[in-house]
Amino acid sequence: MAPRTIGEFQEKPQPLSVEAGHRRGWNRKTKEQRKLMRKAWIGALAMALAAGFAVTSRAQELTQADKDKAFQYLESTKKGVQDATRGLSEAQWNFKATPERWSVAQVVEHIAAAEDMLRGITIEKVMVAPAVPDRDVKHIDEMVVTMVTDRSHKADAPEPLRPVNRFGSPADALKHFVDSRAQTEEFLKKTPDLRAHAVDSPLGQKLDAYEWVLFIAAHSERHTKQINEVKADPNFPKQ
Repeated sequence: MAPRTIGEFQEKPQPLSVEAGHRRGWNRKTKEQRKLMRKAWIGALAMALAAGFAVTSRAQELTQADKDKAFQYLESTKKGVQDATRGLSEAQWNFKATPERWSVAQVVEHIAAAEDMLRGITIEKVMVAPAVPDRDVKHIDEMVVTMVTDRSHKADAPEPLRPVNRFGSPADALKHFVDSRAQTEEFLKKTPDLRAHAVDSPLGQKLDAYEWVLFIAAHSERHTKQINEVKADPNFPKQ
């Protein structure tokens, strides 16, 4: 028997069966499908995150309904001051229940001066402040109105807002308030991005520009209540 060569001892490749060929092709397709599926999942996740971010961003935007609501609040609280002071005599304007309490004239002067100062803070400070993300603006909006109008919690006016007869007469103070309120309403109507900036406030929360507008309206409502308290005093002049 002739000796066998080294080549004969080496394993010769066997032809693939039809079934094995199908199996190898299927494995190759499965890997490609997995890659495609992975890319599809990554794309879907990215889209979901983007959509979630968009929803969050939209939640911080100010709607026209929000602006309309604030405008009506500014209008109704302006009317509240006007109605509470309509037809007052000089004695009624200047009546003080006690020497340390304010008269109606002094309250109106304070309201008018505060309107100027609060709007100035909103324009000069709030609108240039950085954004504050993840704020529950609906809750904070409601909190501003509730807390500012609550007369059960007293607060001393800062020195620049204390009455000093800066407008000359109660009638001039009232006129200044009405004119200043018109400027506040114009600011609300024409200024974009009122939710885009926020600063610290006396309420212990950062407020955006829209919430400062609510603060302005609520402040006049708070002091309209004070005017009505003065008028309810048993010694308030009858005429």
